[in-house]
Amino acid sequence: MDIHQLRNVGIIAHGGAGKTTLAEALLFNAKATDRMGKVDDGSSNFDYDPEEIRRKITISTSFHHYAWDKVEVTVADTPGYINFEADTRACLRVLDGAVLLVNAVSGVEVQTEKMLKFAGELDVPVIAFISKMDRERADFEKAVEEISDILKVPAVPVQLPIGREAEFQGVVDLFRMKALVYKGDTGEFKVSDIPAGLSEAAKKGREKLVESCAESDDALIEKYLEGTALTEEEIRKGFTSGVLAKRFLPVLCGSAMRNIAIQPLMDMINYALPDPSHRKEVKGVNPKTKAEETRAISEKAPFSAQVFKTLADPYAGKLSIFKIFSGTLTPDMSPLNSSKDAAERIGQILRLEGKKQKPVGSASAGEIVAVAKFKETSTGDTLCDPKNPIVFPPPPVVEPVISFAVRPKTRNDEDKLGTSLARMIEEDPTLRFRKEAQTNEFILAGMGETHLEVAVEKLKRQYGVEVELRTPKIAYLETIKGKAEAQGKHKKQTGGRGQYGDCWIRLEPLPRGKGFEYVDAIVGGSIPRQYIPAVEKGIVERMSKGVIAGYPVVDVRVTVFDGSFHKVDSSEMAFKIAGSLAFKKAALDARPILLEPIAEMEVVIPEENVGDIIGDLNGRRGRVLGVDALGKSQVVKVQVPLAEVLRYSSDLRSITSGRGQFTMAISHYEEVPAVIAEKVIAESKKELGEEEEE
Repeated sequence: MDIHQLRNVGIIAHGGAGKTTLAEALLFNAKATDRMGKVDDGSSNFDYDPEEIRRKITISTSFHHYAWDKVEVTVADTPGYINFEADTRACLRVLDGAVLLVNAVSGVEVQTEKMLKFAGELDVPVIAFISKMDRERADFEKAVEEISDILKVPAVPVQLPIGREAEFQGVVDLFRMKALVYKGDTGEFKVSDIPAGLSEAAKKGREKLVESCAESDDALIEKYLEGTALTEEEIRKGFTSGVLAKRFLPVLCGSAMRNIAIQPLMDMINYALPDPSHRKEVKGVNPKTKAEETRAISEKAPFSAQVFKTLADPYAGKLSIFKIFSGTLTPDMSPLNSSKDAAERIGQILRLEGKKQKPVGSASAGEIVAVAKFKETSTGDTLCDPKNPIVFPPPPVVEPVISFAVRPKTRNDEDKLGTSLARMIEEDPTLRFRKEAQTNEFILAGMGETHLEVAVEKLKRQYGVEVELRTPKIAYLETIKGKAEAQGKHKKQTGGRGQYGDCWIRLEPLPRGKGFEYVDAIVGGSIPRQYIPAVEKGIVERMSKGVIAGYPVVDVRVTVFDGSFHKVDSSEMAFKIAGSLAFKKAALDARPILLEPIAEMEVVIPEENVGDIIGDLNGRRGRVLGVDALGKSQVVKVQVPLAEVLRYSSDLRSITSGRGQFTMAISHYEEVPAVIAEKVIAESKKELGEEEEE
């Protein structure tokens, strides 16, 4: 397929703006489908996952394609909700253009802002479409104003609406200076003169459009300022240049639900958004020489592609979705996975059609296709011609913002949990799973509570594994603040050989982070050499169980300095028990305390939220280290106890209306304040008691 006749376009917006409905309208008007699927009744070609149907939201980007005026368009319906935005960003990396939806009723929302920012960072040209123009309180002028004011980008309407709310019936095309009036929801329209009431507004809109097009080109602006009229060809050339250079944001409008003004948007996608070759080349590294290389985005260059998404099906196996950057792929090829230095076999090359796939004979540069059942390949991997290897940089790692403990309901669920989640993580790399050694809990981390709830539902539905989500335990530690000496004596006499071990130890604190030190200060053979390691073993074992709340003891020096033994009854086991007893006694006398993990956080927020955020973090026992500017945002750097921010992502969204984000890493441990320590110790003793009863 000719690369210049291809478009890979994402529909991006705040959740609920109508992305999926618009995607359905695009397919229907291009006759790629014979009826418009609907989100509300579960018949959508894009939102087909059971959780998407139940929640009526897009959770994972899905793809379909249509042909319009000799151009083949792959359309990506992306998630708009914050919990799933990482998937949108990952897909935008391989898309060549985007349609930004703005709801005509609610205007520019939090995620509208974020999605445009993502597109800008990834150098994806954008056109805007004001949706739901037929709804009550729909306001085109207000939405355009908000695009300019909130998104800080010049909004340039290329259409004006005809009629308001329920009376919305078409648009004025400011390029052609004609009215397109629609009848019913068939998509049929007639071209007529501009209604008298709109002629003045259309004239002003046309002037602004021409001026914006002229400003995109030095030669055109010179001609325009001299008062020479620009030709239609010059206006359109300036318009395309302006969109690609992101100098302004063209604004169209319509109603996807009533199928009004969808074809003009399809024309604009073909005309204003670029084909894949506009990026010219893609950078990578030669896996053998490690030197940087570039690969031309052309079907004449050697084959190369990158997997940007994986769909895992428990029955059909996994589906690897990739963008071909160069060359041509055919089913008889065995491409190299250069990221893992492994050869892969191609079965069928598939074009994506929602939840279905259609086999194709070949695919070339610029196309987005899929292959099933690759053995080694995962998201982010590069596929290439073995004779011309190249590795493209993988997408940046997205760190999770919230963690929950998952408790399997049965032993069978526990056995299947690890392998099932591994397959899910292959599909969704923003999920993380680990076993916390200290608390012995399974921890599932993700981008928000809804994200983890969806994962748990999928775990049950697809893999038959049932788990409960719980707030994870904090991995506290214990240490001491004072010094103490104690004797540990284990003496047991039963029929036959007895048990005898006796040791004296000195316990003292070490600086934070120094761990454990064991000193042998026995002189005169009061404890025979062969039993000294046994005493240490007993101490270490006791340290792992703690002395006040069941948490490991750290940062102590233990010196064994005296003891006694019995020639017949002493043994390694007896001295191990003696060491454990001595440590417990000494630790309880050495002012034991609880330590808690301190998280170091960077919270990125709008300037107007700085005061609220600092106040909130202070209330969580946080210590603000500083505030720095980052573009139009502010970064609050803070150290705060992990126990206070386990569900911080939800609270941050609430305070900042969803505009805030943060990163977090465990920095160090500090003493828990006495009042809080008492509660933690009481809860731990209660839990330990319940476990012993079980």
